[in-house]
Amino acid sequence: MGWSTEQAGAGTQGGEAGAGAQPADAAAAGTQERDAEQPRPPVALSPSRASDFMQCPLLYRFRVIDRLPEKPSAAATRGTVVHAVLERLFDAPAAERTAVGARAMVPGEWEKLLAKRPELAELFADDAEGERLAQWLAEAEALVERWFSLEDPTRLEPADRELYVETVLDSGLRLRGFIDRVDVAPTGEVRIVDYKTGKAPRPQFAEGALFQMKFYALVVWRLRGVVPRRLQLVYLGSGDVVTYDPGEADLRAVERKLLALWEAIRLATETGDWRPRPTKLCGWCDHQAHCPEFGGTPPVYPLQVRPADGGVVPQGRMGEI
Repeated sequence: MGWSTEQAGAGTQGGEAGAGAQPADAAAAGTQERDAEQPRPPVALSPSRASDFMQCPLLYRFRVIDRLPEKPSAAATRGTVVHAVLERLFDAPAAERTAVGARAMVPGEWEKLLAKRPELAELFADDAEGERLAQWLAEAEALVERWFSLEDPTRLEPADRELYVETVLDSGLRLRGFIDRVDVAPTGEVRIVDYKTGKAPRPQFAEGALFQMKFYALVVWRLRGVVPRRLQLVYLGSGDVVTYDPGEADLRAVERKLLALWEAIRLATETGDWRPRPTKLCGWCDHQAHCPEFGGTPPVYPLQVRPADGGVVPQGRMGEI
C-alpha cells in the first residue's frame, strides 16, 4: 500500500455504523459477488464477521453461509454516505477542505450510492413529500460538520483511505478488512483511524470497538512489520475521540483470540451446529423468522456436515484459507 507522510502537527490530536464502512462501489460489488456464489464454507475472517460470531453464532451462519437478505438500514446507509464524504474530502487541496464544502458533498454522495444500490430507495418509499429524506440528509451533514471540531483536515495528508488489507497468518487463517484511514507521521509512526457515526460507548462496553481496531493493527503489523503507534476511534455521534496505543503483547493476544474464534467457526461449519445466543440485540435482528429463539426454523443447512462417526466430508471442511 502507498505509505506517505502526514503534515507536521497532524498527530497531536488525541485519539453507525459499526465497523468501518466499505466504499459504496466495493460494498455493491461485494454484494453482487456474494449473490452469484453458491453457499460455501467461510475462507477468511473480518472484524465484522468476527463480531457477528461472538454476538451470535447463528447470526454468523445466516450472514456468511445462508446469505439471508437483510433490510436496508437508514442508520447504516447514512454511515456509508458520511464515510464516503470523509474519504473523498481529501481529494481536494488542503485549503479547500472546509466544513461548508464537506456538507455540500452529502447529497451527491447519497445520489451516487443510490445509483449503485437502487434498493436503498425503499428507505424513503413512503416519504412522498421528501421530508424524511431531507431530515436524514441534514443529520448526515451534521455528522460531517462535527468531524471538523475533532480533527483538522488541512493538517492531514492520509497515507491511505478506505484501505483494503489482507494477510494470512502462519496458522493459515486469512484476515481481511477495510481501514477508514491510515496516517503516517514524518517519523514513520503509524496511526489507524476509524470513523463511527454513532455515540461513544460507555467504558465497560468499549472493548468491542477496540477489538476491531486491534484486528486492523494486527493485520498491518503482519503486513508491514510495524506495530501501529496509535489506534483512534472518532465518534461523530457524540463528538468523542478515543485512542489506544497497542503493543506487541496486545496484538499477540488478539491473534490467539482470533485463532480460537476461527477454530469454533470451523467446528460449527463442519457439524452444522450454529447455536443462537440471545441478547438485547435480538430485537434489531432481521432474522427472527428463522431463529428458534423466536419460534422460527433456520433454512436447510446448505453444506454437508460431519457424520456421527467422526468422519469429515470434504464439503464440510473450511476449504482453502
